[in-house]
Amino acid sequence: MLYGYYLDPTYILVIIAFLLTMFASFGVKSTFNKYNNVHSSRGITAADAARKILDANGLYNIRIDRVSGELTDHFSPKESVIRLSDSTYNSTSVAAIGVAAHECGHAVQHQVGYVPIRVRNSIVPVVNVCNTLAMPLFLIGLILGIGNLAMAGAILFGAVLVFQLVTLPTEINASRRAMKTLESMYLLEGDELKGARKTLTAAAMTYVAAVAASALQLLRLLMLANRRRD
Repeated sequence: MLYGYYLDPTYILVIIAFLLTMFASFGVKSTFNKYNNVHSSRGITAADAARKILDANGLYNIRIDRVSGELTDHFSPKESVIRLSDSTYNSTSVAAIGVAAHECGHAVQHQVGYVPIRVRNSIVPVVNVCNTLAMPLFLIGLILGIGNLAMAGAILFGAVLVFQLVTLPTEINASRRAMKTLESMYLLEGDELKGARKTLTAAAMTYVAAVAASALQLLRLLMLANRRRD
């Protein structure tokens, strides 16, 4: 039985999800590295660009900090801080400036009460609980042959997919805000804007891949749980 389990054909879904995630990750890193070698004609750093964007939107209270790592950039609304990674903070590349502007886009979303980000934040506690319970319930149900319990775990895992689906438009919108701001404030121009846009598009694909991977994982869990119910 154990041998048969390891040959389960649903593993193809795991492999596809893994390949999608790896492909997206490789894409964003290679695109970032490419346009990280294309520097802004204005010579402005990503941190300076972020400060200008925040100030232009009246977000003087949000500070900009440096965080270790590569592409670990993020906005923390609770702390009112944008953290730019080592590969971004002092860089004058169009890729780094695009990433910094994207994080500023999230800050503006919070300022204007952008609905998808409000929905995402409101469901975080529920998603955390569902994510904690999902796999233990699923595995217990699978091992003990309790199909309904395994199905309950699979359904709870669906909350992760819902969260990612809500997250996707917030990321796309933040990138759109970033590109409009970079152009309207003349922080980048011409081919520089194209480089920043390609960088942010590649980054957005990682979220698309995450949604697809979670959907495939959910499908697999539902298929396995349904077998236990038959």
